[in-house]
Amino acid sequence: MNDDLNTQKKTVRIAKMGMLVAIAIVLVYFIHFPIFPAVSFMEYDPADIPIFIGTFAFGPLGGLLLAGVTALVQGVTVSASSGIYGIIMHFLATGSLVVVAGIIYSRRKSRKSALIALAAGTVTMTVVMCFANLVITPLFMGAPRSLVVDLMPFIVGFNLIKAGLNSVITFILYKRISGFLHK
Repeated sequence: MNDDLNTQKKTVRIAKMGMLVAIAIVLVYFIHFPIFPAVSFMEYDPADIPIFIGTFAFGPLGGLLLAGVTALVQGVTVSASSGIYGIIMHFLATGSLVVVAGIIYSRRKSRKSALIALAAGTVTMTVVMCFANLVITPLFMGAPRSLVVDLMPFIVGFNLIKAGLNSVITFILYKRISGFLHK
């Protein structure tokens, strides 16, 4: 009897996580726009919001799994033109964000902890993406590193704005949604 209950709980958890991935894909499909016209290829999308929510509900490893599955599905569907480069960059960005935020929030689940977690995740994502762009972009895009350095103010601004906005929206929505995820 206990094994059946554990199996049922795992199945429900996987279904909820799958739903969050699906919501992330739908969000990026319908909502994406450039933040800075000068670098229109850097587009804001709210796909990290359901991943953040899943991270707070299921922990940092759950969030990392959500980030990986979402990056893969998004990379072969709605963002297929960016190929493996897009998948890697998305996973690094969102993965770094949710692991840091998830670890901090899982230690003490409070509004204050959530704010600290979201802020730390935002800063972490920004730093990780600066280094990722310096290393990975020249390899995959054939762009000289000097061009990436010239774009660094946009890279920093983009990541701070995207992660910051998604953090604020997550903070507003999470408590309203968490009851459903914990049922």
